Amino acid sequence: MTVTSTLEEPAAARPLIRVDGLVKDFTEKNRRSTRALRNISISVAPGEILGLVGPDGAGKTTLIRCIAGLLEPTTGTISVLDLDTLRDTIAIRGRIGYMPQKFGLYQDLTVQENLDLYADLQSVPISERRDRYARLMKMTNLERFTRRLAGRLSGGMKQKLGLACALIKSPELLLLDEPTVGVDPVSRRELWQIIDELVEDDRIGVLVSTAYLDEAERCDRVAVMFDGEIVDTDSPGLFRSRLNGSVFQVACESQRSARRIHGRAVESDQVADATVRSGRIRIVRTQESDAMSIEQLGASLGVELAPSEPLFEDAFMQMAHSRRSRDEEHHAIPAPKDAAKLATFDHNEVVVRVRNLVKRFGDFEAVKHVSFDVHAGEVFGLLGPNGAGKSTTFRMLCGLLKATEGEVRVAGHDLRHAAGRARSRLGYMAQQFSLYSQLSVHENLRFFGRAYGLDRRRLRDRIDWAYEQYGLAPRRDAAAGALPGGYKQRLAMAVATLHEPEILFLDEPTSGVDPLARREFWRRINAFAETGVTVIVTTHFMEEAEYCDRMMIMTQGAPLAMGSPGEIRELARDDEHVDPSIEDAFIALAENRVRPGRLSSSAPEGVE
Repeated sequence: MTVTSTLEEPAAARPLIRVDGLVKDFTEKNRRSTRALRNISISVAPGEILGLVGPDGAGKTTLIRCIAGLLEPTTGTISVLDLDTLRDTIAIRGRIGYMPQKFGLYQDLTVQENLDLYADLQSVPISERRDRYARLMKMTNLERFTRRLAGRLSGGMKQKLGLACALIKSPELLLLDEPTVGVDPVSRRELWQIIDELVEDDRIGVLVSTAYLDEAERCDRVAVMFDGEIVDTDSPGLFRSRLNGSVFQVACESQRSARRIHGRAVESDQVADATVRSGRIRIVRTQESDAMSIEQLGASLGVELAPSEPLFEDAFMQMAHSRRSRDEEHHAIPAPKDAAKLATFDHNEVVVRVRNLVKRFGDFEAVKHVSFDVHAGEVFGLLGPNGAGKSTTFRMLCGLLKATEGEVRVAGHDLRHAAGRARSRLGYMAQQFSLYSQLSVHENLRFFGRAYGLDRRRLRDRIDWAYEQYGLAPRRDAAAGALPGGYKQRLAMAVATLHEPEILFLDEPTSGVDPLARREFWRRINAFAETGVTVIVTTHFMEEAEYCDRMMIMTQGAPLAMGSPGEIRELARDDEHVDPSIEDAFIALAENRVRPGRLSSSAPEGVE
């Protein structure tokens, strides 16, 4: 593999961005210096989309902030629109659009008031605003919501409003730092349509970092970052071509067999990556296993392999695996319990029972007569567009929100009368990091263990287990708020499972973390499910829905469909989608392109 640290400049117009030999160091409180960027050299041409991908802490956000003029380089030069980021910072900011991960919308202002504020900040002439607003609202499909408070918009609508505010002054260059994190597939597609339109019509340049590796396929070029360096760059097509003959798929009889085959594959030294896609296990071999035949590799896994077309994601994961083998913190994930306890539970036992669940906020009905069951050891997914009501439903199942009508029984307890007793048997992981940021890893584990009522000896044993299970021992004295994203997720999961809950509630647990952390997370979830722990999860990553035994897709507070991943995928099968994905089905359902008659076999009990 050819590895470069410099992006070749496209043979086109003068670059909008030129970075040469960029180094960025940060000095910590103890005066120790940390190198965040190492000899970075990149360029972006007019009409080009350059993607940045890499794990948490790779330096993507630091690089974008340096280009935006928010951070000064330690050494090296940055030219933006032929201006120097140190001397001409104000001039640059007036000509670019910049959307950070947490865009600064004013929650108590309406959509229109946010637009007016950013137009004032960017000194957009009053005479130009009417036409500009009209175009932005049409592009983002927010015309009907100009009077709505920003704080009452769904996550996807907030992201689109943030993008509109970043575009308020017709930028020549757009800097986007993970703009689609936490939004549903429909909103994600709409955001990319806006970006593509701007590039095609206005010939602007775009530098975008993303945690979604499928989005890298939409870029003209992709720069892969690890440990503050650009280790490789190419077009998505050339990245894919390197893996010809290295990607395979395995047919599975059932969701549980897929889970077990996946578990074997991820522990193999010959496998760089294994995922569940469209009911099949997708396997990427390591670079070191290239000499093995398909038959030899399949025999080592106990499966029959069939060749599959590579994706950019496969190339990234093969590179990540090669680097991870040198990472001393990488460790195998142990089983949550003794092997003797595996699969000794009753798969038919109903542990969550929901009937005609309704939630109203004043006159607004957020959840409308939802009914379903979840069984022991089942991984059950709640999916839907932003604002569909899934988070409200989820919070009622956890006992965090009181239902207006209906019945919710969790772990044998009616949440209307015995919510406290039910909670002692639940584990909960919030969408946003909700532990005590100023406390250390060890202090958080001790605090929550005591809150769960664990006695001193039991707490000590469970904390030791958490260190082993989640690889947290090297970080035990680090402040929780200072942890990298993947380690924050590990700590939150450790706290949620410290008291050995029977049911785990996970609210978008992988939002904002990199692909490596997402895979590690699902390896743990699958291991827990194998021991009989029931998991209810919300997610916007449609590929993660493939790990669920069943799922329910909601919109406007009501169920659209419920069933296994195979049953949900089948809803989207047509001449255009002969082998549909969960995302294909999700979008078809959200856009009402599935005939109602085809939903009856997948509808939850009690729902017409």
